[in-house]
Amino acid sequence: MNRIQIKALGKVNLGLDVVRKREDGYHEVRMIMQTVQLFDKVTIEKRKQNNITMKTNLPFLPVNENNIGWKAARMLMDEFNIESGLHIDIEKHIPVAAGMAGGSTDGAAVLYGVNRLFGLGLTNRQLMERSVKLGADVPFCLMRGTVLSEGIGELLTPTAPLPNCHILIAKPPISVSTKYVYEHLKLDEITRHPDIDGMLEALKAGSLQGVAERMENVLETVTIPKHPEIEKIKQVMMDEGALNAMMSGSGPTVFGIFDDKDKGMHARDILRAGTLARQVYLVKPFNIRKYGYKKNR
Repeated sequence: MNRIQIKALGKVNLGLDVVRKREDGYHEVRMIMQTVQLFDKVTIEKRKQNNITMKTNLPFLPVNENNIGWKAARMLMDEFNIESGLHIDIEKHIPVAAGMAGGSTDGAAVLYGVNRLFGLGLTNRQLMERSVKLGADVPFCLMRGTVLSEGIGELLTPTAPLPNCHILIAKPPISVSTKYVYEHLKLDEITRHPDIDGMLEALKAGSLQGVAERMENVLETVTIPKHPEIEKIKQVMMDEGALNAMMSGSGPTVFGIFDDKDKGMHARDILRAGTLARQVYLVKPFNIRKYGYKKNR
């Protein structure tokens, strides 16, 4: 095998709570993460030259050691003394700096691809253990599916899958710094916290309505006052029949849960025709039990 192409899937947060700020400056979270079928295409090829080269379809993204995909390849190549080179081509479709783990999932895809391409024999669990060095979301992007994330994001527990539905994703033409959001989060002023345990029970019961009515993200208290267009996008989705709508991660991407595809498509068309959102997609959730890992990676 000299070439491999991988689908690097994005994610949304069905519920996101921040439990506390630790003495080391990190925030402990409790959140439910969901992989969605919106993906980047990551192609990796062996090269004779002993180096790593990259290209992407977005000119503003780094194609050197500042790219998480480059770092992922370098980490495994150094550990296993791989002497041949690599070329990595990332075709981006997941919105950038949007709360959907776009960079993290590309890094996860490169880890998976290098492992397969060179026959390193690492299990997915072993890749996850190494991936923590690249970022808190990378292990989840290797696990995929519907997952409870705790600690600083490194403690992952698979849950019952999200029931069948349609997820409308809309990113306004802005970028949000995750660092800024966490630095300005005022935990002592937050009076409402997501019902994560209730959402877990709803997932177990297969209740889409039960999941949707518990969707909540404490980071909205920082991001929405700074970017009110996020609230406007949420309202469009709700007006068009979403069971609920919420910001994903630290934002600014908004997603809505629809139990009716036609309503989701109508909301998609309205947002595409307006100025609130630049990237709008209607996708399905990714169910790890249905699709598995290797088939889609």
